[in-house]
Amino acid sequence: MERQIANPWSWGDAWSLNQGEVVSGLSRTLHCSGQVALVEDPSSEMGLAVAHEGDMAGQMKVALAGIDAILEKAGMTRANLLHLRFFTTDVDAFLAAYGVYAEWIGEAGIQPPQSLLGISRLVMPELMVEIEAVAGD
Repeated sequence: MERQIANPWSWGDAWSLNQGEVVSGLSRTLHCSGQVALVEDPSSEMGLAVAHEGDMAGQMKVALAGIDAILEKAGMTRANLLHLRFFTTDVDAFLAAYGVYAEWIGEAGIQPPQSLLGISRLVMPELMVEIEAVAGD
């Protein structure tokens, strides 16, 4: 896989993102379902519980760990990420915790394009962030 950065502006560097990337040489593409801060809880009705209720940084870490697990299962790493889409019920809290993502993606040495959308609610009201990802190799 080869990446060609298409940044008409440099401000994205402060946010660990490229405005665009031309990616060539892909043989596989992985589309990840939105990852949220749900953890297994056999005592709950659904078998799942919300982790880190009211803690954006904690919820981001759990969602990003979910992406790591999917990437690993697909035989990929963070370096294979092509695009991320963040959905949050609190944009200000997300931006305040953005360092969690910046550190996580910084370890891969890439700055994939991304989108941030403020929404009114996720599947469970205690959830604050959901992260979708696309990767390829």
